Amino acid sequence: MGRWQPGARERLVMSAVDLFTEQGYDATTVAQIAERAGLTKSTFFRHFPDKRELLVAGQETLSQLLAEGVAEAPAGVSPLEAVAAGLERVSGAMGPMNHAFSSRLKAAVDASAELQERDALKSVGLAAAMTTALIARGVPDATAHLAGELGILAFKRGYAAWSESSSDAPDELTRQTLTALDELRAATAALG
Repeated sequence: MGRWQPGARERLVMSAVDLFTEQGYDATTVAQIAERAGLTKSTFFRHFPDKRELLVAGQETLSQLLAEGVAEAPAGVSPLEAVAAGLERVSGAMGPMNHAFSSRLKAAVDASAELQERDALKSVGLAAAMTTALIARGVPDATAHLAGELGILAFKRGYAAWSESSSDAPDELTRQTLTALDELRAATAALG
């Protein structure tokens, strides 16, 4: 087994999602995931504490990209414009591999209550990253929380549309996400 080959973490994630989709989350073992990836079980545990954590692979990177985008938005922009900068940063970092993988990941999550729960926790963490970055910009607490939550809702809506899209345009996720943010901005204005 090629346990020292590069890309082990990514191969484990891809193998797990494929197995979760094929046979269900509960029926899939760590040993099966490692075998499908061409790795050892001990290599799996060097990268992940358990199979549930495969879903949040890359969450720290996503949180960092969102926070950096918000922090580096031009001075004086509105909180949602700063959120848009974070969404552009994270969306721009996702490429064709993420697009090809997105529909399989969605199917795996939809089929497992445990993965849905973990996905919800991931969303909370991503929203918190944007909220913290907004507060650091001087945005009042309640406004920062609302903008962070709207940002994550926009990202989820944009990601879902992107995963269903056949477009291979490099900026398609960014376009879908910013469109979703604009729709949410308009919807909040209609709340009164």
